[in-house]
Amino acid sequence: MYVRDAKNREEVWLLDHIEAMGLDETSFRSRDYVVAIDEQSGAKAGFARIRVHKTDADSEGGDTESPEDEPTECCELTSIGVLENWRGQGVGAHIIERLVEYAGDDGFETVYALTGEADYLRQFGFRRIEESSLPEPLVNRLEEKRNGIDPEAIPLVLDIESFELPERLREAFKRATERDESAESTEESPEDFGIDSDSATYKYDTGR
Repeated sequence: MYVRDAKNREEVWLLDHIEAMGLDETSFRSRDYVVAIDEQSGAKAGFARIRVHKTDADSEGGDTESPEDEPTECCELTSIGVLENWRGQGVGAHIIERLVEYAGDDGFETVYALTGEADYLRQFGFRRIEESSLPEPLVNRLEEKRNGIDPEAIPLVLDIESFELPERLREAFKRATERDESAESTEESPEDFGIDSDSATYKYDTGR
């Protein structure tokens, strides 16, 4: 199992699964996504994206005299999806790890997320912040999500240097295999969270 950048030809596949899982497809661009792939079968197991937002200062041509001004871009982690047959095996965790690495490579020191499933992201180092601390574009995004696909969304932030990938998720990812979709599940898995697919924003994967 490995994670790579999405390819243009996977646009339809991504859009189909984003719609099926009730995820956020706003400003969709396939090149913003990464995809988890099974090395043996080539099957796609999950996906997510980072979305870069321009701040008002940048878009309105604000004062650029001081190099100490706040950054004019912010980075959001969003649209995390793991296919049902691959959940519980660390797939979502490794997708997040790759996107956080990309954000750091692009010069971001922090990554934001807006979700009603904050407990999942906390294990990687995300923490809740006040709405007043959000960059302006994410204030608007949070309102849109609460009024639409994720009424319970709250703002989270990750200091990239503080990112952690729990060892249990790393080990689970090494052994990940596609489950038989016809097999009966004997218990409700934590990663499903009892979420209604018609209203869910994220389909997380706990790896437990």
